[in-house]
Amino acid sequence: MIQVGASTIFGILMGILFKNTFIINNIDSLIDIGLCMLLFFVGIDMGKNQNIFTELQKFGYKILLLPLAIISGSLAGGVISSFITDLSIAESSAISAGLGWYSLSAIELSKHSAELGSVAFLSNVFREITSLLFIPFIGKYIGHNETIAAAGATSMDTLLPVITKSTSSNTAVISFFTGVILSSLVPLLVPLIIGFN
Repeated sequence: MIQVGASTIFGILMGILFKNTFIINNIDSLIDIGLCMLLFFVGIDMGKNQNIFTELQKFGYKILLLPLAIISGSLAGGVISSFITDLSIAESSAISAGLGWYSLSAIELSKHSAELGSVAFLSNVFREITSLLFIPFIGKYIGHNETIAAAGATSMDTLLPVITKSTSSNTAVISFFTGVILSSLVPLLVPLIIGFN
């Protein structure tokens, strides 16, 4: 947890103090390269464990329960937050249906209003940041599957290395599988739910 926080703070300081035009102009490509390298090493870690896929087969259809529980919990949070905010149940639920995928949910909800897109962006970015900071704690003191639930759709990409480091390679495979399902459902859930508004 300390390493993740320190890396983030170091990155922020570098961004403030050093205005390198090459980095600024190519930041998206550099992030993609860094993320691909992280995922490559996570893949090596998963691949060295010969029993992972055998273990996954033991779960059978039960492995689908985790993504369903994550979706249910996120949508329930959206409904509850509609009573606290000025947003309708459909708007609040559509934001929570982003499941941490801030770019897609923000773009989709911006079609309805700039304010809604902004709230979706911030809400899902905060989910990713808080997950980044708390996954090591969750993995150590609460449980491995709970780290996946915190990450949501980002459990297959940006937060997969943190989940792997905080749990086990078996959990990493479940995390990747769960993230694929959640990421596949976000483009369907967000427009479907906002359509009820």
